Amino acid sequence: MTRPISRQPSLPPLAALWHWLLQNRQIPTFFALGVLLSLLTLQVAWVLGEPRINQFFQTLDHWQQRPPAWLQTPMEGLWAWSWPCLLLVLLWVITRLWKRPSFWPRLVVVGILALLTVRYLLWRSLSTLNVSTPLNGSLSLMLYGMELLLLVTGLIQLLLSVAARDRQAQADQYAVAVQQGHYQPHVDILVPTYNEPVSLLRRTLVGCLALNYPAKTVYVLDDGDRPEVAALARQLGCRYQTRCDREGAKAGNLNAALPNCQGELIAVFDADFIPQKTFLARTIGFFQDPRVGLVQTPQSFYNPDPIAYNLDLAAEIPPEDEIFYRHVQPMRDGVGSVVCVGTSFVVRRQALDAIGGFVTESLSEDYFTGIRIAASGYQLIYLNEKLSQGLAPESLAAYAKQRLRWARGTLQAFFIQANPLTIAGLNPLQRLGHLEGLLHWFSSLPRILFLVMPLGYGIGIMPVKATGPELLYFLLPIYLGHLTVFNWLNRRSRSALLSEIYSLVLAVPLAVTSLQALIQPFRCQFSVTPKGLRQDRFFFNWALAWPLLILFAATWVSVGLNLRQFWLLSQQADGAQMRGLGLGLWWAGYNLVLLAVALLALWDAPRDGREAMIPRPLTLDLQTDSGEVLTVRSQAQSEAVIRLESKLVLPEGSLTLTRLGNQMFSVPIQRCDRDAQGTWLWLTPQTADQDRLIEAIYCHATEYRRWESPGERRSLFLILKTLLWPPILRSRQRPAQLGRLLVEAPQRF
Repeated sequence: MTRPISRQPSLPPLAALWHWLLQNRQIPTFFALGVLLSLLTLQVAWVLGEPRINQFFQTLDHWQQRPPAWLQTPMEGLWAWSWPCLLLVLLWVITRLWKRPSFWPRLVVVGILALLTVRYLLWRSLSTLNVSTPLNGSLSLMLYGMELLLLVTGLIQLLLSVAARDRQAQADQYAVAVQQGHYQPHVDILVPTYNEPVSLLRRTLVGCLALNYPAKTVYVLDDGDRPEVAALARQLGCRYQTRCDREGAKAGNLNAALPNCQGELIAVFDADFIPQKTFLARTIGFFQDPRVGLVQTPQSFYNPDPIAYNLDLAAEIPPEDEIFYRHVQPMRDGVGSVVCVGTSFVVRRQALDAIGGFVTESLSEDYFTGIRIAASGYQLIYLNEKLSQGLAPESLAAYAKQRLRWARGTLQAFFIQANPLTIAGLNPLQRLGHLEGLLHWFSSLPRILFLVMPLGYGIGIMPVKATGPELLYFLLPIYLGHLTVFNWLNRRSRSALLSEIYSLVLAVPLAVTSLQALIQPFRCQFSVTPKGLRQDRFFFNWALAWPLLILFAATWVSVGLNLRQFWLLSQQADGAQMRGLGLGLWWAGYNLVLLAVALLALWDAPRDGREAMIPRPLTLDLQTDSGEVLTVRSQAQSEAVIRLESKLVLPEGSLTLTRLGNQMFSVPIQRCDRDAQGTWLWLTPQTADQDRLIEAIYCHATEYRRWESPGERRSLFLILKTLLWPPILRSRQRPAQLGRLLVEAPQRF
């Protein structure tokens, strides 16, 4: 007997569409496309003169031309003009009296900035929108929407910054039990690797083995299945593990090691991150509290980030990540939304097992693993102490690759179960902290619009209707207030002007990636940031530069058009039509300076490895052929090269390094070089000496350099100096490099 074929009941079209969206995790894409389609439909209806749409915008335009009295610029009255000035003076006084943003001064500053922001937002909403025609209205509302995105994100940051936490005193208390041996759970240290240079991996493994903590096991997780890595693990006494496939990339590699781990806690270090000896002693103590699931520490780097290096500002400004680890992470720790960054953290094995291991659904496996641990009821702790250091991206291409992966991986939140906005178990403040992080990756969209908007003024489009007095009364206070306290609020990690440069360099690729992530979130696979790069000449990143070159040219065009428009309207003596042209000219000039410096940052400067040294002065002894011992002081060093003072003259003949810091050695000096930066000693250590050098240079518990970002005036000076005297013009390679650029330019395009 034939069994009848069972058929699934057919669904109505809308229900079928909803079912398909759920199955394919496309609801965010559908929502984004729906919003875009609705806006386009509204625009078309407005252009075609649909009566109700026209009536709506005519009413809105009427309101914009007659704002409330309290939003009108006072023509007389000292108090109306003086109270914004008094607030700015108060901000300046607070930043001078309190060098660090403690709670009450920070609360006052946040309150003043929030007041100025809301005041500016009301003015923009009720007085400056130009909806007199569809073209003006479209650009005006687009600019307003993008500005609103930045203002809302900024207000969320201000709110979160009030609750910022510092756990160093708490770490001191917890560390006592660890140091006295009362609390020393076994720790499995996992070091995942794929294609990193073995010399780089060696530093990390030596650092892990040198940790001042007895109950530990170090695992090398080699996804590259390399014999030389297996040999290194055997030589150092680490456990080596590989696997047949690379499914799940880094997260899959970590998960594959979990069945072999028996420790109560797990520490994870990327292949280029070297821990200090005190790393576990400072972090393990927090786990005495059974509610703690993960402890994250900052990423710090011993080489400059590529933007600072290319602009020859590495000695002047902190690494780019400092603002995240010095300002954003403490801010998010205050509301329980700490970001796990994938390295230099310790996690409770029980908490990891409770969520099924490391999340493999996303490129940002670390971020979503932390979210799921928090959602399961555990606390994520951020300890703002630099207890490890790694290698920053060594080229702008590698830097871009890393940042774009982070952007796409974070925005995959909208498409996976670990979405921090919807996952069960998080409170509203935790979700707010994660919302700020998600909105951050969309900030490149308004930045690009801000670059092209002055062009509209030049062709007679007025996105913002504002007079000079209005700009002084509403825009200038919030701008000056932001400049006054930005560096202070983020604990001297970045100035506002330098942040503009950093945000522009990758603005276009990040904007494209953020939009792609909403349409094709899982298009790209996980890729490792290249390490150990070397280049002997300047290299211009055409792939990253061409969008900025187009924007730079368009900005010059907008300057010319604005000047022409300004002259024509001045001839007509029509002040109403000249409304806002001054803003367009100022805006275009500001953009030109920022774009020019961003383009200079796209020149990758030569690298020979000497820039990846620890910038820590140490005393060392050098022994000559005759037995004479010279005591000198270094400026920076690695296990292969030491930089001494530039004016130091060493005797002829062979030299031997006999002491570095507090440790004794017998390492021959291969050669000595001198240049403008200093005297360079190149070492030829044997394996045992090499490991001891690594430990002496990288692993001792010393205070890493805490760079303070220059203030806004100093930042402006550095920007103008870089613009007027670019690093490539200071190089001896200048003629050849500029000639090669002219030859390669047509081929690149």
